[in-house]
Amino acid sequence: MQASTLIIMAITAGALVPVQAGINGFVGLRTGAPIWATTLNFVVGVIALFAYLASQGQLRPFRDGVAGLPWWAYLGGLLGAGFVTLTVFLAPRLGAANMLASVITGQMLAALLLDHFGVLGYPQQPLGISRVAGVLLLAAGVFLIRR
Repeated sequence: MQASTLIIMAITAGALVPVQAGINGFVGLRTGAPIWATTLNFVVGVIALFAYLASQGQLRPFRDGVAGLPWWAYLGGLLGAGFVTLTVFLAPRLGAANMLASVITGQMLAALLLDHFGVLGYPQQPLGISRVAGVLLLAAGVFLIRR
């Protein structure tokens, strides 16, 4: 796939985040607890993913692949649940732009460290002035959006 196609796909994925957070925030307010919105989010997601895997005949390869994972590989699900729960709580309180600007800044801070140390399968990319400046500009963006 061409880089431009991948970038468009990434932008589309990013555009889905505030929509998902808005829907989940609504459910969280209606149910009175962000954790119920997160639970509904993941139950529907799991059902959809298993239906897709079954339709593609991929249930056995999935099961066999999961069997050999290290213990820490399962933390992805916990982190995802934590992320969704936090966005459910924050979206109706901060608004989409404030929430996402802050989330993206946090994501970039973590990404810089992951890249710098080359952990979790990321290629090592040293921390440089332009990368730090980019994150500082994102942080400034959070401040400006919040005003």
